[in-house]
Amino acid sequence: MFRRIREMLIKEFLQMLRDPRMRAMILLMPVLQMLIFAFALTTDVTHIRAAVLDLDQTPSSRALIAAFTGSGYFDIIEPLERQSDMARVLDAGQVRCVFHFPAGFERDLRGGRTARVQLLADATDSNSTAIVFNYASQVLTGHLGNSAASFPGAIDIETRAWFNPNLESKFYFVPGLIAVMLLVVSILLASIAIVREKEIGTIEQLLVTPIGKTEFILGKTIPYMVLGYLIMTMMLVLTRVMFGISVQGSLLLLYVMAGVYIAGNLGLALVISTTAKTQQQALLTAFFFMMPCVLLSGFIFPVRNMPVLFQYLTFLDPLRWFLEIVQGIVTKGVGPRALWRPILGQCGLALLFLALAVRLMRKTSD
Repeated sequence: MFRRIREMLIKEFLQMLRDPRMRAMILLMPVLQMLIFAFALTTDVTHIRAAVLDLDQTPSSRALIAAFTGSGYFDIIEPLERQSDMARVLDAGQVRCVFHFPAGFERDLRGGRTARVQLLADATDSNSTAIVFNYASQVLTGHLGNSAASFPGAIDIETRAWFNPNLESKFYFVPGLIAVMLLVVSILLASIAIVREKEIGTIEQLLVTPIGKTEFILGKTIPYMVLGYLIMTMMLVLTRVMFGISVQGSLLLLYVMAGVYIAGNLGLALVISTTAKTQQQALLTAFFFMMPCVLLSGFIFPVRNMPVLFQYLTFLDPLRWFLEIVQGIVTKGVGPRALWRPILGQCGLALLFLALAVRLMRKTSD
């Protein structure tokens, strides 16, 4: 049994190494994807172009404008003179937001009344606009808290962000990209494994040999399992060297669960490969499965914000479970006690996909 599996492994590794396109996908694609997506995918909004209409022209209004400028979030690029200028700069896209200080701002502030500041923002990108509002609220709260520290009854709220003190999006996106890239590489490469045998006419020869169906599947999946571990190691090194993100939890648990994740993906890839007749069909089917996996995983859109039906569909998404595992181990440093739910979900899906692959292989051979 082991000799037959060994021969299958040698054949698969030789096929991978002889194909120049396969070598490029193995070595270049993970690195390029990590570099491109890690720098492009970010929710950090900095240097927001802003304009100011200060109709009050008092020390209080100028102090608050200085607080906005000094925060590092806002770049005041244009002082305005009249209210009609606000619509002009927003319509032209010259700025993302406008701060409007009405006359009497300082008078109301010193008189104990509510002093109003209007913030107008270009909301064509609703997500970025919400971040702009949040930044402005933080700066305003901090400024008023400092200026009113001597007032009786003042409340000082101390906030702390666990696991990501500086609220940098790279701590979310970079570990998530490891899970996404393992999904893409394992399904794309393995989905053409059996189809290639069909196209060159060797599948019939393999099926009439003494090799069993389980041995055949092991021989087809183990090389891609090794490849997945190699790619994951490369990406972990990149995250440490380039982004300064190290694994906070158990590296052993991460690799064990990565093996379960890759095995499940390979089972799904073999299901695709068994049912497809050409490599083009296999690749198109793989893309058809990968897009919903990414969208339903919670990597781009929070699962809790999805309709209830789609929240249940995410239970069948291997990326959803491994994403929780990667972020829990890499960013939070937690272990199996906190991750038992995604671990069970990941193991269950892997068994389901592998069992389905074995069943379809038997039907195909019969």
